[in-house]
Amino acid sequence: MTHISTNRSLSRRSILKGSGIALALPFLDTMSPVFGKGSTQTISPKRFVALNAALGFHSPNLFPEKEGNDYSNTPYLKILEDFRSDFTLFSGLSHANQQGNSGHASEMTWLTGVERPGLAGFKNTISIDQVIARKMGASTRFPSLNLGTGGGGQSISWDANGVSIPCQGSPSKIYRELFVQGTEKEVVEQVNNLDRGKSILDVVLSDAKSLRSNLGYRDKEKLDQYFSSVRELEVRLEQNKEWARKPKPDVSYEEPKDVQDRYDLLSRQRLMYDLMTLALKTDSTRVITFSLGAFNAVPTNIDGVKTDWHNLSHHGKDENKIEELEIVEKEEFSLFAKFLGDLKNHQENGSSLLTNTAVLFGSNLGNASSHDWRNLPIILAGGGYRHGCYVAHDPQNNTPLSNLFVPLAQRMGVAIEQFGKSTKSSLRGLES
Repeated sequence: MTHISTNRSLSRRSILKGSGIALALPFLDTMSPVFGKGSTQTISPKRFVALNAALGFHSPNLFPEKEGNDYSNTPYLKILEDFRSDFTLFSGLSHANQQGNSGHASEMTWLTGVERPGLAGFKNTISIDQVIARKMGASTRFPSLNLGTGGGGQSISWDANGVSIPCQGSPSKIYRELFVQGTEKEVVEQVNNLDRGKSILDVVLSDAKSLRSNLGYRDKEKLDQYFSSVRELEVRLEQNKEWARKPKPDVSYEEPKDVQDRYDLLSRQRLMYDLMTLALKTDSTRVITFSLGAFNAVPTNIDGVKTDWHNLSHHGKDENKIEELEIVEKEEFSLFAKFLGDLKNHQENGSSLLTNTAVLFGSNLGNASSHDWRNLPIILAGGGYRHGCYVAHDPQNNTPLSNLFVPLAQRMGVAIEQFGKSTKSSLRGLES
């Protein structure tokens, strides 16, 4: 039975009265107007990395004409030739009903699968990377890293409340967080700050619990979800205290300088790939998302490109634009190939880092020129799967992309049989 509050409207911050802090509560019905050092493990851990290119890729340069193991190389796949046995290419996958408030809104839901992104009533949910990160717990210093180039791409990672997790776009800051050890004084101050955070949460929970008895069923349900999130945060604060006292890994990689040219896409991507490799090698995290970036400007330091990137993606089959777009996208595939090589060349406990890392590389757009969110370009590399194949699902009646997410999460130890709009807990072409 739906509860309709007849009491006066409740301020969203009213339960925090006297606590002297600002911490957002979930939106409750009652708040509406009335009636209205590196790892020493002997068993290699599993990892998950998701890389999204917001402007997609020119499909004829990626997808072969025939599926199977004996597919013919396309211009982009030729760049990945050395890793042919290390990845599987999928077509015919998508999330349903991704028409949103803009042609690029589906970027928000690439890892969640929620329908109608950005339109009235839209509420995102937790992304699959964060489902996995919650399972990881205190296994690593950072449950996950959410990275971007600062080149206009949105975050692709969303928390349990459907709130966007901001991208970190500064390589120097990321490096310091991962590898620069603070002084003893700084460590003590960090632990004290974490203790203060725990104290604040205690006050918030106390105030919130005093409110619960006056709420209807739906509001109690929302508040219970909020309590669960706060408890998770409490646990994480305690874990952070333990990690604050542990030395960070020592790496032979100099602290990078941030790229000052905001349109130097390749240099920004290159640094992020290097840092992701280091983070995985040192077991600083086991879950990473990376938004490769996109913008309405000409990418710099790429010979032969004179047109703004977004305009190139809307080529309208103009051969000159496609030629320039191919130059940009080949560079992106070359950087991706180097990343795969760095992972494959690093050995741990008798296997490669690539074997232990499932790398999802693709886009939320199948055809950026028409903002088509169907038939997405999806590559899965590594992860211990059997690869070397092009798997073409039905281009008219696409298979849910979430059907891939379920077995990827299961591989990481997450006990789920369904995610988003998945229809199966398996995907044709994904073989262990």
